[in-house]
Amino acid sequence: MSTLLIYLPTRSRLRTQARPPGPGEGQPRGEQGPEYDYLYSDDGLSLASEGRRPAGQLPKADNVVALVGDAELSWHQLQLPRAKGKRLRAALAGQMEDLLLDDPEGLHFAIEPEAMGGDHAWVAVLARAWLSEHLAALDQAHVAVDRVLPLSWPDASAQGHFFGIADAPDSEALALRWSAADGVSTLRLEGSFARNLFAPGVVQAARWSAEPELAAAAERWLGTTVSPQTAAQRALAALQCPWNLRQFELAPRTRGLRAVRQLVRAFLHRQWRPVRWALAGLLLVHLLGLNLWAWQQRGLLEARRAELGHILTRSHPQVRAVLDAPIQMQRETDLLRASAGRPGDQDLETLLAAAATAWPGDRGPLEALSFETGRLMISANGWSEAQIQTFKKQLQSEGWQLELNDGRMSLSRASQGGRPS
Repeated sequence: MSTLLIYLPTRSRLRTQARPPGPGEGQPRGEQGPEYDYLYSDDGLSLASEGRRPAGQLPKADNVVALVGDAELSWHQLQLPRAKGKRLRAALAGQMEDLLLDDPEGLHFAIEPEAMGGDHAWVAVLARAWLSEHLAALDQAHVAVDRVLPLSWPDASAQGHFFGIADAPDSEALALRWSAADGVSTLRLEGSFARNLFAPGVVQAARWSAEPELAAAAERWLGTTVSPQTAAQRALAALQCPWNLRQFELAPRTRGLRAVRQLVRAFLHRQWRPVRWALAGLLLVHLLGLNLWAWQQRGLLEARRAELGHILTRSHPQVRAVLDAPIQMQRETDLLRASAGRPGDQDLETLLAAAATAWPGDRGPLEALSFETGRLMISANGWSEAQIQTFKKQLQSEGWQLELNDGRMSLSRASQGGRPS
């Protein structure tokens, strides 16, 4: 499943802080909207292409993800208010008012996945106007952002990433983005404060990475191996994040085809791979079972046809070639009956006898009739509706059918499916 990752540009007031992992600063606008740095992956695991384009010229992908830089987010752990929807957002703003430097009404909140009111959970906070402006610009360019992800988030698996600080002396150019179960923080590495936070056990248990050009300096400071990780690799790793910052008033509107598309994308995610394999196996077993059943039914049908052919040749040895056993059997039986002088269901005598048996007692003798093989036509002139219905029901009970058309009643033998049980 193809994936497009879009870096949301760092806000201008934060330009002097940590260097963003991919996008340039500012957002020049063109005829097709602001420009964005992006990464494109065919499978969500490896990088296929990257670049910078206006929003309207970004590559098309099955899954579109916007990435928020570390400096744009703050993380707070608290007990969530017991509310839902808009009430939960309003309750969060009131509860966190003393913890935030900015007016809560201008901030966007996102709560930990699967957390509910009353749970002790993490809350991510970022500028609402900044995020909504970029989402609106992308949406206007027909780029539907499915998820908004952080590059670092609180997680039980501790991880540290070393990056450089713009406009800092070489001796102070290294900083650390630390994420663990107890939160996310950015640490300057000059002095002994940051070093004292990491005991040997913590260093060995965590995963460490650094921008490739800073990996050697990070290893000297940490005293252990640090894996080089480019900005693109870090962005692709963020796809495994369980968070989606598009919540509350910025939640995506899933309607119509977009809702179906998102369901398909979710189903194609790697966490559903065992389910997809199970469904494919079940479908394969089902198809094999249907083919086996069809083969068995075909065998039974051929056996029955062969048995009918044997009955025909045993009953009528003069028949040499079996083409349609039931029809040939009926034809040969009719010939035998005719040669014996016995009337059949298609003969006039049998039809007259059936009509006489069901003839209403208050009707006089038959005035006129016409006959063709298998069908007797009687005039309905002078018949009341009650007489016709009585006549018809009596005939049906004997396995005959009566049809009324253009003032005439047509009597014939009922088909096998229409005979009363």
